[in-house]
Amino acid sequence: MRTQTLNVDLHCHSTASDGLLPPKEVAQRAAANGVQLWALTDHDELSGLDEARAEAQKLGMQFISGVEISVTWAGRTVHIVGLNVEDHQTQINDELAYIRAGREQRAKEIGDKLTGLGIKNAYEGALRYVSNPSLISRTHFARFLVEEGYCANMGEVFKRYLGDHKAAFVPMQWATLAQSVHWIREAGGKAIIAHPGRYEFTPVQFGALFDEFKALGGVGIEVVTGSHRPDQYAEYAQVAKHYGFEISCGSDFHAPGEGRLDLGTLPPSPAGLPTVWDEWLG
Repeated sequence: MRTQTLNVDLHCHSTASDGLLPPKEVAQRAAANGVQLWALTDHDELSGLDEARAEAQKLGMQFISGVEISVTWAGRTVHIVGLNVEDHQTQINDELAYIRAGREQRAKEIGDKLTGLGIKNAYEGALRYVSNPSLISRTHFARFLVEEGYCANMGEVFKRYLGDHKAAFVPMQWATLAQSVHWIREAGGKAIIAHPGRYEFTPVQFGALFDEFKALGGVGIEVVTGSHRPDQYAEYAQVAKHYGFEISCGSDFHAPGEGRLDLGTLPPSPAGLPTVWDEWLG
């Protein structure tokens, strides 16, 4: 077990999914901010990893290949991060392509719902932020709604319109928890529950989620993350200790000025707990 002496950031996004910077520029921003151990974890997509890896190696960062898989659990969306996956393995690429196939139709339905709420041309507006229409997501709609002045920030968009079961929410049947963990493990990676503090589950539901995840072979949870409030760091450190999870950390960076934390600006992870990256440091 190691204390965190490295600048570690194992969760961020590029234009390969819903980030605003290409993978190469995300790598450059991470390096400029002092990151030493870095992972790119785009949503349901591995295509940015070759570019990210090459730039990270050029800049002297240790690179971990990653992905953030969309999961439907108890009727809500949960994200499972896969770290140190073999990104050219056929199965995980094929399964992720299948998940992505439903995004475009869902986005059109979200646009229709927003039209019904008096917000016109939302689908077309969201497409302005998308490099690949098959990867369009709620984040792209959120950027449009903020730009057009319907909401003050991204958080307000999700609270009013796009969060689970809000006015413009359209459900999507993503992967199951069992599928996501299986794909990650088959690709040689570690499965991590991303930002658990974001999910609106009861204590009983959280217990069931953590129990099932561990039984399936999941190994960790994010504790220090840009998607958690500072008071949640200690809360989820205790969860990790209780369930025997390794801890992970990441800014959940999408774009400059979005989110609570920039790449490489995470506070230290809680001491005394095993980290997902212990074995990768050599």
